[in-house]
Amino acid sequence: MLRISGPCLSEGTYAVCCGRFHSGAALPPTAEWLMRSRYSAFCRDDAQYLLQTWHPLTRPESLELDPAITWRRLDIVRTERGGLLDSEGVVQFTAHYRENGIAGQQKEVSRFLKVDRQWYYLDAVPDRLNSR
Repeated sequence: MLRISGPCLSEGTYAVCCGRFHSGAALPPTAEWLMRSRYSAFCRDDAQYLLQTWHPLTRPESLELDPAITWRRLDIVRTERGGLLDSEGVVQFTAHYRENGIAGQQKEVSRFLKVDRQWYYLDAVPDRLNSR
C-alpha cells in the first residue's frame, strides 16, 4: 500500500521525505527532489530553505511569502534530465493552492543546475501551453 503524507505528495512522512533536506541532513539527489523539497518549503513558509537552494546568479536578496496562500498539492508533469549524473535539469509542474479561499494553480517549467553535487533552482518560465 502506498502511503502518501508529505506536502509534496511523495511516499512517506515529511521527516523521511523533504524534512531531511530542510534540516540539512541530506541533499536532494535530483532536480525533481529539489523541486519537491522547495514546494514543501513553500507549504511550511520556509523562506530560508528557498533562498539556500536558489542559484546565486538569480537568487533575490530576500523572499517574502504570501500568508494568504495555502499550497494544497504538487503535480509533476514531466522532468527532463536532472538525474544523478546530470548537471542540468527541467521540471514542469502544476502547484495547486488556495488564496483567500479561492482555488488556483501555478503552472511552471523550472530550470535547475547542479554545482558541486548540490542542485539549485535557477529560474522558471510560465507554462504557457497549459495556462488558462
